[in-house]
Amino acid sequence: MTIQTINPATGQQIKHYEPLGPQALEDTLTRAHTEFQNWRTTDLDQRQKRVHALAIIIEDNTDKASNLMALEMGKTFIAAQAEMEKCIKYCQYMADKTHEYLADAYVQTEYKKAFTRPLPLGPVLLVMPWNFPFWQVIRVAVPAILAGNTIVLKHASNVPQCALLLEKFFAMAGFSAGVFQTLLINAEQVDPVIRDDRIKAVSLTGSEAAGIAVAQACGKHIKKCVLELGGSDPFIVMPSANIEAAIDAALISRMRNNGQSCIAAKRMIVHEDIYEQFRKGFLDKLNQLRIGDPLAPLTDIGPLSSAKAMRDIQAQIKTATDDGAQLTTSTQPVPKNGYYQPPALLENITADMRIFHQEIFGPIAMFFKVRTFTEAINLANDTPFGLSSVLFSNDQEEIERAITDLEAGSTFVNRYASSDIRLPFGGSKRSGYGREMAKEGLREFTNLKTVIIAN
Repeated sequence: MTIQTINPATGQQIKHYEPLGPQALEDTLTRAHTEFQNWRTTDLDQRQKRVHALAIIIEDNTDKASNLMALEMGKTFIAAQAEMEKCIKYCQYMADKTHEYLADAYVQTEYKKAFTRPLPLGPVLLVMPWNFPFWQVIRVAVPAILAGNTIVLKHASNVPQCALLLEKFFAMAGFSAGVFQTLLINAEQVDPVIRDDRIKAVSLTGSEAAGIAVAQACGKHIKKCVLELGGSDPFIVMPSANIEAAIDAALISRMRNNGQSCIAAKRMIVHEDIYEQFRKGFLDKLNQLRIGDPLAPLTDIGPLSSAKAMRDIQAQIKTATDDGAQLTTSTQPVPKNGYYQPPALLENITADMRIFHQEIFGPIAMFFKVRTFTEAINLANDTPFGLSSVLFSNDQEEIERAITDLEAGSTFVNRYASSDIRLPFGGSKRSGYGREMAKEGLREFTNLKTVIIAN
């Protein structure tokens, strides 16, 4: 099947590509395997130097990459520039931390020496999503490469130009051809790549269904995998909170990237004493968000990534309202062409509704009213997902309970959820397993070898 670039703001095809054939795919995997034998022995200082060079290349090409994101998946130009800035800072940070994060860890024993040393695994397959087409790749590829691995990337099929530009960035930074390669392949070609003996591990960011398929394939062939999947993240607001700050944070978290973020606040869980105040403030600011061309400087909300994404969300909304939920839609005008979904609130949701346990991957905020903090925690945990969680409160007992009791890979207090380059990121439950970023992320794709040297 042809791989296409379709502008979601217009619905028009920009470019198309033919997937790699068997010989081209074989050549790519051979290069990854061959280059690994060289790259794994490359001095850490040289690896650092290349990643610092990559940061400079990304900085020099920020506008080009931002424009490409807007055209391929509808991200606003301003948001795309912020994504590229995060990529730059991450490259710099991880390069600077390489020696520290990959250092031998010594243990005092009766032996002359006893320590652990993280060593690279080999070629790693990345199966990456379209919603943060540069950041999602950089945050996994850079630490894996610093650890001595090589990378083959299977990017989402609607962002092929972003995928090819990433490969070009690594080449421009001085990496050998086999260190980072893009595979323009379809979904059905992924399983044979995972099965290939030259691929030693897989990292996937994507849907639960994709995660299950990759985990099954990796399990069958005893290969490590890291999964960062969906989320239906709770955003709890209690009476002691700074309500205005909570409203601002909730709006940013739910509507950023046109509502298409795994870590977005998808369920607003608000105490009944402040529910109406919070709802009114959120809706007032929601109605100020301008919907339109992602390349226009004043646009706040761009289109959804594809016609399918728009159809899926509209189907979810219909199901929810048919079941009795109440929809309040933004008053802002919506462009007639393209894949636009107006931001909205969805309320009066009950546990027997089909939407209750679903993730809405778009600019729709689900609102819930609770009477107690215990009810808020129970509702927050009543989901198959466990990616991130947020609490707005100034009550220390509530804060401590949230840290302990919320079933998620992270809890953010009095700010919206967002990955921090200095800390590990990942989920629990059906949101996946493994960690990205920081020391934990750098060591995910290593063999932690135990070494004992006797007296």
